[in-house]
Amino acid sequence: MADIFQTGISQDIAAVLQQKDQRVARQQQLLSENPQATLLDLKLNIPGPIKNNAALRDLFQRGIERLKAQFPGTWTVKTAWDQPTGNELMVLTDLDLVTAKQAAIRFEDQDFWGRLFDVDLLQEGDPQTISRTQLGQPLRQCLICSRPAKECARSRRHSVADLQAVISRLYHQGIEKE
Repeated sequence: MADIFQTGISQDIAAVLQQKDQRVARQQQLLSENPQATLLDLKLNIPGPIKNNAALRDLFQRGIERLKAQFPGTWTVKTAWDQPTGNELMVLTDLDLVTAKQAAIRFEDQDFWGRLFDVDLLQEGDPQTISRTQLGQPLRQCLICSRPAKECARSRRHSVADLQAVISRLYHQGIEKE
């Protein structure tokens, strides 16, 4: 099974942080222009320096199509980024924050591709995203073990190579299933 992380432009922390600054600025702009809407910010959870390549772009597009097909509200794409730091999509919906987050959690937890996605939801005047725990939902589990994903990421319990191997395997399994 081919390792999907063999190609791509290696990213350092400075590039990732610069992208984060651009993301926050764009989120604030979209929210101020659309104060009644809920903003979905969709990204992949990709460990290591390779954040984008043909396989990751394909994985992202497949996941987005599956989420869009099962999303109950309006879906208006406002920003689509395909950069070395990763793919990202910002979408406005008319759903309230809680309903949209519940749909995002279903996708992240139940869809094959959803396990690899990070779906943040924001509304004007709310400086933070709504969390799973605020909705009484369990924390996301690690791709390798049953611990909370953030706990494993913070402690670096698993190597980047091990995480990338799991993502590569999931990608190839997903392609076979479709």
